[in-house]
Amino acid sequence: MLVSGSTALSEPVRAIGRASIDHVEHRVRALCERYARRLPFHGWHHVGFVRDKAVEFAGLNGSDVSVVETAALVHDVNYLVRRNSEAAAGSGLRMAILADAGVPADVADWVDALVDEAEMANRHRHISLEAQALSDADTLFKALPVTPVVLAHKYLAENGVSLRELAEKIVGEQRDVHAEGFYFYSPAAARAYSRWATANLELWSCIKESLDDPTVERLLTAVG
Repeated sequence: MLVSGSTALSEPVRAIGRASIDHVEHRVRALCERYARRLPFHGWHHVGFVRDKAVEFAGLNGSDVSVVETAALVHDVNYLVRRNSEAAAGSGLRMAILADAGVPADVADWVDALVDEAEMANRHRHISLEAQALSDADTLFKALPVTPVVLAHKYLAENGVSLRELAEKIVGEQRDVHAEGFYFYSPAAARAYSRWATANLELWSCIKESLDDPTVERLLTAVG
């Protein structure tokens, strides 16, 4: 049985070999590029960012970097399967990619479960170290000050949701974890990025409130 995060920092376990990780990266990147028009938000730019930061956070918390990196690469393939879906919707494609890369079945199961565990809507204070690293990386992308400005409209287009639906999703999923103190699990991430996260959540709370103003609603209707 695989025990998450049980290895000392000096001798980290690497359950997935470099060749397999590179194969997964090649496959996911090719899919993202092939379907780039369908993935203006969750495309390779997002996957690459989350992978890089997840590896960084895994190195800090002593979890299996190879598993975290692989999970980051496949964490959003559900958007290739079904628009506006949960991570679990991508399980079949995720497992096929991992199998094709030669990832052992038990490790692939671990990666698949890890993706679900780290999802914003599912996570809690006591998720595994690997899930913490992946969650912090994905959460950081959401909390970046540039995301609402540069990428929010791409999320709306990709997933076919309204601004109100997105605001309700963000506030509904993030408010409690922020208030309870585990928006970020990594102390380093919390120190570096909590101000961004607080400002982002306040912005989306204000957006949600503003949409109840009939004058704002008429303005948005007028600008399309």
